[in-house]
Amino acid sequence: MRDDVTSTPGRIVAVPPEMLRRTVGTAVVLPGSASDEVFVREVFQAPLAEVGVRLVAPPPVPGPRVVEHHVAALDAAWEEHGAPVVVGGVSLGAHLAAAWAVRHPERCAGLLVALPAWNGAASSAPAVASAVAAASAIDRHGFDLVVRGAVLGVRRWLADELHRAWRRHGTDLPATLLAAARSSAPTLDELRGIGVPTGVGAFTDDPIHPVEVARRWKDALPRSALRTTTLAAMDADRTALGRATVDAWLAA
Repeated sequence: MRDDVTSTPGRIVAVPPEMLRRTVGTAVVLPGSASDEVFVREVFQAPLAEVGVRLVAPPPVPGPRVVEHHVAALDAAWEEHGAPVVVGGVSLGAHLAAAWAVRHPERCAGLLVALPAWNGAASSAPAVASAVAAASAIDRHGFDLVVRGAVLGVRRWLADELHRAWRRHGTDLPATLLAAARSSAPTLDELRGIGVPTGVGAFTDDPIHPVEVARRWKDALPRSALRTTTLAAMDADRTALGRATVDAWLAA
């Protein structure tokens, strides 16, 4: 795991798990587009448990309103706890969690941002192009053929995830992908207004979620750190991305 420079100077001090339990307790983490809570638990549950934080991983509601349902899950978590909560997500989930923190700073105690894919309105980002192309191909050629093509040449863990999560979304998958591709991420100016500790995690070898985007997020967020890992590392340790993101959060 690579340690990038934090955006706030000073020596990084380990936070005792008992302190985190008293001050944080729970983290609500959203999945990426066409992913699900199974992947979130595999990635984040163990790293968070090791520092005494309980993971809540809301399941997606596939279809054209997937974004609205994710945001409603964050609102519900805050209402349940009646206190600021740590929120986060992967890719689309990271965008939505950060946007929620922009709108509700009094509700957010921290951010876990894994694989941010763009800033501001969706445009020509690789993740947008990939989602739109996949949705269009499914409509033209059918689900099975597109899934078989999508897993060619990718890491084994990613192929397994695509097979499982995409099939779970079923006939709602194209609408889910398009809803994610049309959604907005926070602008850099909006990120500069987020004052809570934020951990940013990224892969250095992921063309869909370029590490340069993660670095822009880290540079904009006032109290943040970035940690990186690789797609290859996930073959051996499915928690590699979660550990990078949680370590960055602790550093921040």
